[in-house]
Amino acid sequence: MDKQPLTILLANPRGFCAGVERAIEIVEQTILKFGAPVYVRHEIVHNRYVVEALEAKGAIFVEELDEVPDDVPVIFSAHGVPKCIPDEAERRNLFYLDATCPLVSKVHREAERHHKVGHHIVLIGHAGHPEVIGTMGQLPSGSITLVESPQDAEAVEVPDPDNLAYITQTTLSVDDTAEVIEVLRRRFPKICEPKKEDICYATTNRQQAVKAIAEGCDALLVVGAPNSSNSARLVEVATKAGCTYAALVQRAEDIDWPSLQGIKRLGITAGASAPEILVEEVVSECRARFDVTIQEITVTREHVQFKLPRVLTEAPGQRGAA
Repeated sequence: MDKQPLTILLANPRGFCAGVERAIEIVEQTILKFGAPVYVRHEIVHNRYVVEALEAKGAIFVEELDEVPDDVPVIFSAHGVPKCIPDEAERRNLFYLDATCPLVSKVHREAERHHKVGHHIVLIGHAGHPEVIGTMGQLPSGSITLVESPQDAEAVEVPDPDNLAYITQTTLSVDDTAEVIEVLRRRFPKICEPKKEDICYATTNRQQAVKAIAEGCDALLVVGAPNSSNSARLVEVATKAGCTYAALVQRAEDIDWPSLQGIKRLGITAGASAPEILVEEVVSECRARFDVTIQEITVTREHVQFKLPRVLTEAPGQRGAA
């Protein structure tokens, strides 16, 4: 029986960003240099495939620092942590490495600068996300007010409307965040803005790539984890851009094939914490069911790289916090 033809539009950029690659490499290099086990507080990035691969190499993932023994390295995830976490690690004299994405760290420093000059800070982000918890935890309680939506921005009350600044989570929808910012600007004309947009380059690029293919697709699959903020945003972006069916899948086995029955053009992308091997897995399963033609749609090329902590690149020596 002849297979139905299917054109796959592969969005590019997709998948791993520089911050994710750095975080994973920090875990791998720490295991190589200091031996297993190495503890990691929270999932290093939000992807079970990545986490399980690192577990197989000797990483142990925990949610809290009190689960970490005293005599092993511990790594903080790419999402960032509140200041109380490294403070506690130092109190216990733990050897720790911070895998926080440098672009998240940039937002942390931004928050500190605003606080130092007396600004109250509005953080645009999603409640409960590790990045938001980490960012709010950079300053004393009450210094930052979280706003999640335009409705929140309309209702938010601040101590001094003329002495205000905003920052954002790095993995938000660019368009949705713009709506929130528009409300804040209208309500608080003197609000201080980031010198450079806080939403990271990778989030922006992946959303632009989805917009480039969404309207021309009958369906679009985003490879990523359900707790991955940037992956979830890609599904929303695809829907808003005119794709009638967009779904998040962790693996090829999660695809709802009946929903793809009769389609001729399928878009595929991946969140910034999803490895390319999972995209290849999805494409392979499509080939098993369809006569596949692939078109890769590229909106930009990424060349960003972040350095590893010095302790991992120097010759063996004394352990210390990194």
